Amino acid sequence: MFAIIETGGKQYKVNEGDIIYIEKLEVNEGDKITFDKVLAISKDNGFVAGTPTVAGATVTANVVKNGKGKKLYILKYKSKKNEKKKIGHRQPYTKVQIEKIG
Repeated sequence: MFAIIETGGKQYKVNEGDIIYIEKLEVNEGDKITFDKVLAISKDNGFVAGTPTVAGATVTANVVKNGKGKKLYILKYKSKKNEKKKIGHRQPYTKVQIEKIG
């Protein structure tokens, strides 16, 4: 059994027990969150695709951790102008564990 959910402008295929990294949510560690935007769901008796979402379907998850990803460096350079700029970025994330697909 799996479901396809949408959160943070991205879509994720999840199974029960999966741990995924999603765009940062304003929740605390240990909280439970419910995803209502379930785009498709696959059960033992078949596959159901939503138009655009499946009515009444929810995915419950437990928040494991809030954090920041690995640092990425961006280098801006303009030739013949003696102009260089090094910028770093760390994308914030929320780590969740999928508990129940219903």
